[in-house]
Formats: sequence, C-alpha cells, structure tokens
Amino acid sequence: MKLVRFGAPGREKPGIIDESGKIRDLSKVVPDIAGEALSPKGLAKIRKTDLAKLPTVKAGTRLGPCVGNTRHFIAIGLNYADHAAEAGMPLPKEPIIFQKAPTSIVGPNDDTMIPKGSTKLDWEVELGIVIGSRARYLSKKNALDAVAGWCLANDVSERNFQIERGGQWTKGKGCETFGPLGPWLVTKDEIANVQKLDMWLDVNGQKCQRGNTRTMVFSAAHIVWYCSQFFVMEPGDVIITGTPPGVGLGMKPPKFLKAGDVVTLGIAGLGEQRQKVVRFRM
Repeated sequence: MKLVRFGAPGREKPGIIDESGKIRDLSKVVPDIAGEALSPKGLAKIRKTDLAKLPTVKAGTRLGPCVGNTRHFIAIGLNYADHAAEAGMPLPKEPIIFQKAPTSIVGPNDDTMIPKGSTKLDWEVELGIVIGSRARYLSKKNALDAVAGWCLANDVSERNFQIERGGQWTKGKGCETFGPLGPWLVTKDEIANVQKLDMWLDVNGQKCQRGNTRTMVFSAAHIVWYCSQFFVMEPGDVIITGTPPGVGLGMKPPKFLKAGDVVTLGIAGLGEQRQKVVRFRM
C-alpha cells in the first residue's frame, strides 16, 4: 500500500493511492496515518478496505508529510561508504545517531525556507524508516517486524550551524522545513529488497546525487535494532538513514542552496519530491 496525508498544513487527512494512481480518502477508516493506524492491526484494517467505496481526492491537492504525530525524528550520519569518503571521514564503527526536530517535518513538495543566519544550506536524499510497533530492545533477527514501511526524505542541512558553530549536529539539521517526508509511506510488502534501491537528487535540473541503498554501511534492519537498544520508538516515529555522495559540502568548490533554487529527488519505488528554496519568512 501507498499511504498519504493530504490537505492544508496541520489539517491533513489520511489517504491511500488506488490502482489508478488516485488518492482515496481514508478518513472514515482511520483518523490519521499515525500511531495505531501504522501497527500491524491498523495496516490490516486499511488493507481490507474496499477502496472503490472511498471518495476520491481532487487532483492537485497538497500532500502533507506521509506520517503524522512523529515524536522521534531520528537521523543516521555518515552511513554511506562513498559519502564518508567524499567527506574525508573514516567509516563509523557504530551508527552515528542524531535528532532532527519533529517541527522540521513538512510535505514532500513544500518550500524549503532559508533560516536566519544561514550561509551553507545543503541537501541529502535519504531512505526513511517508519516505525509501526513499539520498538524496545529488539533482537537483530526480528528488528524489521517493528517497521510499518519506507518513505523518501530530504535531510536538509545547514552546514555552518552543523559543523562550524560547535556542539552537536542537531541545530544544523532541525530548522523549520528541514524534514520533507513523502510523497507516500510505502508498506514493507511493496519493496522486495530495501537494500537495493536507486536514489537521486538534482538541483535546478543539474545532477548532484546518484546512489543506491546497497552502499549503506549499516542496513535498515541493523539501524532499527541499534536504535532500540538506546531509546524506545513508537508507531509513527521516523529514522532517516544517511545519504550517498553528491552533497553540496563535498563539491569542489562547495556549492550551497540559495533562494529560487529548486531541488528534486527520488528513490525507486518511493516516489519523488520537489522543493523550492525561499527566503526566511515569519
């Protein structure tokens, strides 16, 4: 299944993509694509629904982030061997975990706003993991049982805040609009092998990132297991899993985003995003 959230920011409704590619309104089936709706029981309820009986959504309706009420927005750093080489940094011995503020989450095609004081705004196409069951001290063997599905993410980053201002990475990763998720949440049964997905990102139509999830240092299963050893994750929590080479910071000379730029990105089977970069606004 491909699950979506549609409508105005903060008032999104749950939806599902039917066989013809139209959005069907799931409001009478589940309250949101969040929490218990992402549990095995919740997904089974959606799967049994006769989509033909659900109302269609008007074409062109805004898509919101594909999962709601995310409390933990977790990210993994330097998780692609070729990206670590690009950054001139050694491969991590264990996953590098940091947090993005849940308030950074926006829809897949919403504008990216340049934060106050920003000088080095960057991009990162990433695979997102959406948690569907409470994850606490999982076993390695059964870690993916806690996963509801996958999504596309852009780990928008401000490198000056992240690297040059001291402290942890969080302040360069969690600014407003820095977490586009979607267009849809794809349930696990739709993806045969999540570790063999092509991924790409362009800026103003120019090729920047090309990669594949097979070059991840730590697999999706390992990451879910690993995170569960340190904190509890609940349905609707999201982990984004690192990026392949081609970020602005790694270019020679470095290249960063400015107002008016357009970023497009995608992962095979998980859809595409488009963001326009705009100046800070209240």
